[in-house]
Amino acid sequence: MKFGVVQFPGSNCDQDCLYVLRKVLKRDARLLWHAAGDLGDVDCVILPGGFSYGDYLRTGAMAAHSPVMRAVSTFADRGGPVLGICNGFQILCEAGLLPGTLIRNKNLQFICEPCALRVERNDTRFTSQYRPGETVSIPIAHQDGHYYIDEAGLERLEKNRQIVFRYTSNPNGSVADIAGIVNEKGNILGMMPHPERASEKILGSEDGLKLWMSLNGS
Repeated sequence: MKFGVVQFPGSNCDQDCLYVLRKVLKRDARLLWHAAGDLGDVDCVILPGGFSYGDYLRTGAMAAHSPVMRAVSTFADRGGPVLGICNGFQILCEAGLLPGTLIRNKNLQFICEPCALRVERNDTRFTSQYRPGETVSIPIAHQDGHYYIDEAGLERLEKNRQIVFRYTSNPNGSVADIAGIVNEKGNILGMMPHPERASEKILGSEDGLKLWMSLNGS
């Protein structure tokens, strides 16, 4: 399994993802520059957290138009797995690869804290190592993490079972407590919590490691 971690100007969690993939999972992982038009021979693409392009326009909006995102879209259309974490989730929504949008937290402040999440599905390629209904602890670190979608969109998400993670306490005001969703095909996951920050015991939680193991087919 070869992983590609996209690096945008302003990414700050790309090295964290590389560390988990290389040092913890012992897998081939490489950086993919935002201006690249080709993903090479990677089997999975990671869009990490950070502040792409400084978020000067709208969170993730500029990154969504980077050349690499055309390649990511093609890769995803062919069924390739794509994981967007925090800013990566925002980019996926801005690029139209996932429905909905991310707006300012309900308290209008940056929130950085461990969060309890409920696993809604374990039949995806991202969650097979979890138990359905399992509660896990994975941290968040964002200011624009309030997931919003209209009533019709939420109805589609519920009907198609696209909600994968829900907050148990909803720190940012997200609609229906949503913390992570997949597309209808199930090969794209966007989530606000950071599994790379919960992948070793020394960090206080290993609950994020199960996501990486699921992706790796462990």
